Amino acid sequence: MKGANNANFLQIDHRVENISQPKGTIILPSSKAWENFPWVKRLFKNKPKEGYFIWVKEQGELPLATCLTISSPKTVQDLTNILVVEKNINAKANVLCNSIRNNLCGTHKAKGKLILKQGASLEYSHIHKWGEKDLVNPDYEFFLGKDTKLVYNYQNLLPPKNLDLITSIYNKENASAQINFVINGINSNINLKERIFLEGDGAQGIMKMRLVGKKNSQIKAESSVFALAAGRGHLDCQGLLVDEKSTISLSPEIVCKNRLAQITHEASLGKISEEELNYLRMRGLKESEAIDLIVSGFLQA
Repeated sequence: MKGANNANFLQIDHRVENISQPKGTIILPSSKAWENFPWVKRLFKNKPKEGYFIWVKEQGELPLATCLTISSPKTVQDLTNILVVEKNINAKANVLCNSIRNNLCGTHKAKGKLILKQGASLEYSHIHKWGEKDLVNPDYEFFLGKDTKLVYNYQNLLPPKNLDLITSIYNKENASAQINFVINGINSNINLKERIFLEGDGAQGIMKMRLVGKKNSQIKAESSVFALAAGRGHLDCQGLLVDEKSTISLSPEIVCKNRLAQITHEASLGKISEEELNYLRMRGLKESEAIDLIVSGFLQA
């Protein structure tokens, strides 16, 4: 995302600083959408306090962009984010959630619902950059209608002190979801709970996770694919430990409730190869530079 000032929706702390309306798209604070559209009330039990509402009604040309920022000490955001893509529309969204400084001790809670109607597609890039004392708790649900396609890329390269991330994907008939998570743990306590539900015949779901633990990080990942219909799913979970004080726990789960479904998984944990490290050091890199290069390559694999 090139600059928060270009965002279609920009919220700093609790203030909405900017909203721009691309052609064919309605963007509002989620509290206003609750008041304006009766069907939004069915999505949540209570009126949202803050956050964004995006309704893509017509095909657009440019990616949507949102930015949710903490800029003041001890700010507690309690966000409700809604994104709806209408039938047969192809959409892209770039989402940035961050703190502008490293020592703000902020809290970022986000409850999100993203709905793709029949034949729609969405490429959703979600980037988190936090301070080392922040607390972050996103809980997102994706509802994929018939013949829809989702590509969800989540990156947390500057992690908070505590990250509790929950993601649930519900795939109807012939819906396809490709989920990619990149987590770089640095002095962090990270808990991940990611689930794909194959609810319709022909539904597909692939989840790929790359986790790095360093500087006394504790990472726990529970990843699941539930086949409730004749669909196909796959889990690919890999963790890399950079130091002995960090831990990574992977708990992949595949549950099949339809005899025609096909679901598989692979999981691995390891440390940095001494052979790779020595090779790079022989090429003139310092040990720290070599480690950073290896980690970067692992996260992009």
